[in-house]
Amino acid sequence: MADAADIQGAPLAPARRRWLRRAVVLLAGTPVLAGLVYSHAPEAQAADTAAAAVDVQLDALAPSAPVKGDTLTISGTVINNGSEKITDAHVGLRVGPALGDRSSIDEAADRGGFRAGTDPAEVGPEFAVKIDSLPSKVSQPFTLKVPVNKLDLDEDGVYQLGVSLSGETESRQYERVLGIKRTFLPWQPEAAAKRSQLAYVWPLISTTHLTSETGSDELQTPVFLDDSLADELKPGGRLEQMVTLGKDLPITWVIDPDLLYTVDAMTKGYRVRTPDGRTVQGKNKAIAEQWLSLLEGAVQGKKVVALPFADPDIASLAHHGKDVSGTLGQLRPATDKAKQAVETVLHVPASTDFSWPVEGAIDPSIVNVATSAGAHNVLTRSDSLQETGALGYTPSAARPIGAGTTAVVADAELSTAFQGDMLRAGTSTLAVQQFLAQTLALNLQDTDNQRSFVVAPQRMPSSSQVQTMAAAIRALQAGRWSQAVDLEAAATATPDPRAARQVPGAGQYPEALSKQELPVSAFEKIRTTETTLDHFKVILTAPDRVEIPFGNTTNREMSTSWRGRPDAAWDYRDQVQRYLIRLTEKVKIIPKSDATLSGHSATIPVSVQNSLVQDTHNLVLRVRSANPTRLMFGDSGESQQEVAIQGGHSQTVKFPANATASGPVEVTAQLFTTDGVPYGKARKFTVEATEVTPTVMLVIAGGVLLLVLAGIKMYASRKRVAARAAAEESTQQSDESPDTGPQSADPSGTGETVDR
Repeated sequence: MADAADIQGAPLAPARRRWLRRAVVLLAGTPVLAGLVYSHAPEAQAADTAAAAVDVQLDALAPSAPVKGDTLTISGTVINNGSEKITDAHVGLRVGPALGDRSSIDEAADRGGFRAGTDPAEVGPEFAVKIDSLPSKVSQPFTLKVPVNKLDLDEDGVYQLGVSLSGETESRQYERVLGIKRTFLPWQPEAAAKRSQLAYVWPLISTTHLTSETGSDELQTPVFLDDSLADELKPGGRLEQMVTLGKDLPITWVIDPDLLYTVDAMTKGYRVRTPDGRTVQGKNKAIAEQWLSLLEGAVQGKKVVALPFADPDIASLAHHGKDVSGTLGQLRPATDKAKQAVETVLHVPASTDFSWPVEGAIDPSIVNVATSAGAHNVLTRSDSLQETGALGYTPSAARPIGAGTTAVVADAELSTAFQGDMLRAGTSTLAVQQFLAQTLALNLQDTDNQRSFVVAPQRMPSSSQVQTMAAAIRALQAGRWSQAVDLEAAATATPDPRAARQVPGAGQYPEALSKQELPVSAFEKIRTTETTLDHFKVILTAPDRVEIPFGNTTNREMSTSWRGRPDAAWDYRDQVQRYLIRLTEKVKIIPKSDATLSGHSATIPVSVQNSLVQDTHNLVLRVRSANPTRLMFGDSGESQQEVAIQGGHSQTVKFPANATASGPVEVTAQLFTTDGVPYGKARKFTVEATEVTPTVMLVIAGGVLLLVLAGIKMYASRKRVAARAAAEESTQQSDESPDTGPQSADPSGTGETVDR
C-alpha cells in the first residue's frame, strides 16, 4: 500500500520511479492487475465522450533523434472540439518503455485514444504546460521542453512518446485525460557497433508533357500538351524541390530520361497547344534552363539510375502488351535512349541495370518483361516478395531469383512512410518520427550480420512529401544506427540465404493495381500507329524528322504515368494517331474531274501533291481501268509510273490511253510504295471514251479531199479573174498615152508591165 500511495502523490526518487514505471508496464499486460495498479490514479481512467472531442496535434519535435545533454522540445496545438469548456487543464509528456520490435511500433501508431493501463504516466508536473480554460471550439498552442536526462531512457531503442491533455469539464469535475497524441523517440546516443546500410531511391519522374507534333522549322520545335511542367520546375515546385533538397542528401537518383529530354526541349524553345487547337509560343524557357542547370550540378559525383525512356508500365506490358505484335520490342530501344539522354543532357554516366515495376509488385511475367531489355535488377517491395518463414529479423534487400536476376526488395513500411497529405506540420512530424523509429528497430534486430535495406517511395511525391522525406534522411545523417549507400551497392550486397526468393504467382498480383493497367486495346492502337508510321517513313527522304518524335511518343503511350488516368491516356493515343494520319494525307492524289477521250489514243493527266516540308520518293502512281475492253492503258487495263515530288510541290503524271469502244469508263488512281503497299486514298474519275473506227476515218479522209479540191478550184477561178482585170487596165492606159515619148530609164513601178 505504501507503493500505491507513492504512485498517487508522494514524490519518488528517480531510480524508484523508474522501477515502478517498468513494473506498471509489465502489469498492464493483465487487465485485472492493470486495473489494480491504476485504479486510484486519475489519469488512468478510460477515455470518455469529452476526451474523444479533444484533438492534440504535434507540430514539431526537436531534435528528432536526441543524444545525451539535449533538451527535447515538442510544440503543438490542443483543440477543444467538444461542447463543454475545459478547465484546470494541462499538457503533459508521457514516455513509455522501449518497444520490442517493428510490429510494436505499428501497433502503437494505430492506437487511438488514451488507454488506462497501457499508456504510461506523465514525466513530471514541472514540465507540464498549464491551461486554465479552454472553451468549446477553441484551440491553444503549447510547447513542452524536457531535458532528455529526465526521460529515463535507459537502453538503446524506440520509445513511445505521448502528449496528453488532462483536465476537467462542467459535467465531470475531476481530472482525467481528455486527449492524447502518440509518436516515437529513437534513442541511440552513441554510434552502434553494427550499422545498417540504407539506400534511398530519389525518383525524378513526371507525367507525359510532349505531343508527337513538331514544327516545320529546321529545329522541329516541339509542341507541348500544356505548360504545366513549368509549375513543377519553378522555385517551390515539386521537381524543383526534388533537386534542391536532393543535392545535399545521400540518395540514388532514379530518373526518367523523358523528363530530361522534355525539359531540354523547353530550353531550345517550344510551343504549347491551346484548348481550341492552336499552338502558342511557350514562355518558360528560362525556368527550364535554371532547373536543368541545378540538376546537372546536383548529380555530379552521385549514382544515377536511368529507367527506360518514358518509364514504361512493365506490368501492363507483361499482362496485356506482350501478345500484341512488336510491343515488347520497344523496351530495348527505350533502354538505349535512356542512357544516351542522361549522358547527353547531364554529362554523367548512368546505369540502366534496374527495372522498377509500379509499386514494386511482381509476378513471373513481370520479371521476364523487366529483364527482357537487359536489366539484371528488378526493384520490388517486401509486400510483394514476402517472407514465408519466421526469420525474426528483416533480411537484406538483395535476393537472387534465378537466371542472373536479382530482386532488390525495398522495405514496404519505409517506402510507404511518406504517402498521403504531408502539408500539415503535425502529419509530417509524425511520419518522420515513425520512419526513424522503424530504421532504428531494423538495426536492433537480432542478427550478427550487417544488412542492407532499400527505400523506394512513390514515383511522383508532392512538394510536401519531398520535404518530409528530406527531413527524415537528414535526421539519419548522424549515422548512429544507419549508413547511406547507393542502390547499386545494396543490389550487390551479400544476400541472406534464408531470405525469401520465390517470385509470387500471377494470381497474387494486387487487384487494385491490375485495374489500373493499360488494356490490350491500348497496345493495339499503338501498334496501328506504328504500322502507319512504318509505311510513311518509306516515302520520306528525311525519315528521321518523323521517326524520332513518333518513336519517343510510342514510349510515352506506354508510360506508367497513365495509371489512374484512363481517359487522358486514350485521348493522348488518339491525338497521336490522328496527327500522324494528317501528316500522311499531305502526300495525296489531287481530286480529278471527269474527262473525255476523243479519238483512238490520248494521254490522261493525274496530279500528285506533296504538302510536306521534305521531298518524297519511293512512290508509284498506278491507274487502272474498270473496263479494259473499252479503255486501255498500254497493253492492259492499268499502268504505273514512279513519282518523286519536292516538298511543297505537285507533279502531274501523264498516262497514254487507248479507246477501243465508246462509252464511260471508271478509272482508279492509287499511290503505292515501291514495295507494293497502298498509300493514301484512291481517287476515282470517269473517262468518256469515244472510239474512231476505220470506216469513219475513210469518210473523214474523203471529206477532207473534197475540201482540198474545192479550194484548188476556187483558187484557179480567182486567178483567172485577176488576170482579165489586169489586161483590161493595160489597154486603157495605152489609149490615154501619146503615141511617141521618151523612154524612161527608171525601173518599172509596181503593177507595171515591163516590155522585154
